[in-house]
Amino acid sequence: MSELRQPEADLQDPVQAQGPVEAQLFGAAGEEAASPSSSSSPVAPSFSAYAKSLPQEALTLLKADLVAFLLLKYRTKEPISKAEMLNMALRVHRDHFPVVFSQACECMQLVFGVDVKEVDPRKCTYVLVPTLGLTFDAVLSDGQSMPKAGLLVLILCLITLDGDRTPEEEGWEVLSIMGVCAGKQHCIYGEPRELLTNVWVQEGYLEYRQVPQCDPARYEFLWGPRAHAETSKWQVLEHLLRVNTLDPTSFSSLCAEAVSDEEEGA
Repeated sequence: MSELRQPEADLQDPVQAQGPVEAQLFGAAGEEAASPSSSSSPVAPSFSAYAKSLPQEALTLLKADLVAFLLLKYRTKEPISKAEMLNMALRVHRDHFPVVFSQACECMQLVFGVDVKEVDPRKCTYVLVPTLGLTFDAVLSDGQSMPKAGLLVLILCLITLDGDRTPEEEGWEVLSIMGVCAGKQHCIYGEPRELLTNVWVQEGYLEYRQVPQCDPARYEFLWGPRAHAETSKWQVLEHLLRVNTLDPTSFSSLCAEAVSDEEEGA
């Protein structure tokens, strides 16, 4: 285990108390990168060649170390360079940087709602910014909490795909598949019902309202005014295409609607 598993005393290890979401992203998320590639070159080894040279468990630990270091940099709002990442998190396994960095970036985006963006290709320098431009986690007031915007991004995507409103029961059904359940404490998101029906409603990211003329009473989630102000349906669809490598024609009507919304906004 690396000496940098916890870069600072208050930085909880994102691998601890893994639920299905964390287990997938810290472990199985690298399976695609670790699969054989027919385009591999003996002169320039592919990601899969790097991944196969270490057991998956070792790669998972390296990825957790790098994610912890990236989270620290996100808290301090500092840029980060490849040289720093190599020296602080991959000192012994520098050759494995491509696959570990790729998987760590995927985890930062999907679990924590933070994008790692290259700003200087020559110096290999990166900045960490909120996914979709959402500012809720841009500054963590207590300096200790894990970023939780990854869950918010997921809910906004679900609402978009559902035609601008998602029944509460459907939302929890989808989240439960990922180990995020109402009333059950999550190691990263805390109590998710509190986030979805209270915190993010008060912050203006979500609307949580009763469906009219329903007996017994049912509720649904919609985008809130702050979500509309900070991002757009088009950005959500671009995000979905990027993380799922989907064909735009698979939801062409949504793409057309998003374009229309963008034009109206302009």
